[in-house]
Amino acid sequence: MSRRMSGSEHDQISQLRAFLNRQVIGQEGLTLRLLIALLADGHLLVEGAPGLAKTTAIKMLASGVEADFHRVQFTPDLLPADITGTDIYRPQDGSFSFQPGPIFHNLVLADEINRAPAKVQAALLEAMGEHQVTIGRKSYPLPELFLVMATQNPIEQEGTYPLPEAQLDRFLLYVRVQYPSIESERRIAELVRNQATATPSDKSDQISPIPQKVLLAARQHIWNVHLAPTLEEYIVQLVVATRDPSPYSETVKRWVRFGASPRATIGLERCARAHAWMEGRDYVSPEDIQAMAHDVLRHRILLTFEAEAEGITTDHVVSELLNHVAVP
Repeated sequence: MSRRMSGSEHDQISQLRAFLNRQVIGQEGLTLRLLIALLADGHLLVEGAPGLAKTTAIKMLASGVEADFHRVQFTPDLLPADITGTDIYRPQDGSFSFQPGPIFHNLVLADEINRAPAKVQAALLEAMGEHQVTIGRKSYPLPELFLVMATQNPIEQEGTYPLPEAQLDRFLLYVRVQYPSIESERRIAELVRNQATATPSDKSDQISPIPQKVLLAARQHIWNVHLAPTLEEYIVQLVVATRDPSPYSETVKRWVRFGASPRATIGLERCARAHAWMEGRDYVSPEDIQAMAHDVLRHRILLTFEAEAEGITTDHVVSELLNHVAVP
């Protein structure tokens, strides 16, 4: 018998999810993964064509949470200090004082992250991995509730700097956003039209911002979601199969140059727990693992030149492994 769970934290976050889906029409997958990343204490990289509500999604999330939000437009002339902050000299007394950068907000949008050079992208590495920033000899802790959502445009590649694998591995999720359906497109046009003509008294579709303590409590609840030992082994086998697919498929072995790191095992477990919790269950099912596998693994697999020549993507690799690795 399936076990359902209840609780005020789950109810409030479910209301937030419904609010996001009303404001960001046709991108239910993106809004769900935003919440999963927030609850699993991770970061996400979102790739999609312009105009697919990537920026709108995190702005709406920020409006539904009691949290500081900051958007950084990444450009080729950006400097690391523009992200982390820097020590400012005070001529009055000859001392230095630290001026925090935008990374010290709770929710940070790194817009078009691949427009900035590698040294600026690397400025995010310590912040994302260690929840702290080091300036000179001193380290400064970041807020307990901290999420970076980076975006990149897959269409234009001129003047861009592809993210190195070391930084890609710091992202819990790599989400690809597709165009909405025809019906969703109609609803988007209607929503924008209604917002343009609405008066302040008409704007009733609002949500009371959720306190940070509710989100932090929900993070603890996620670790109480039951994960059977057989499913824990299933997660491990999936990740290990990305490194050595030969027991499952010689074809997939030809495609893979390097597989996922142990961060993938940790991330897939956390995301599967969060997915189950978001769906109102207190146990993880194989479907939770499979639902998150592509987003957790697609950026952690390096393909061979042969696979790239054949037009194979990492999504093909993950799909093949899901088909071959036995489900308990």
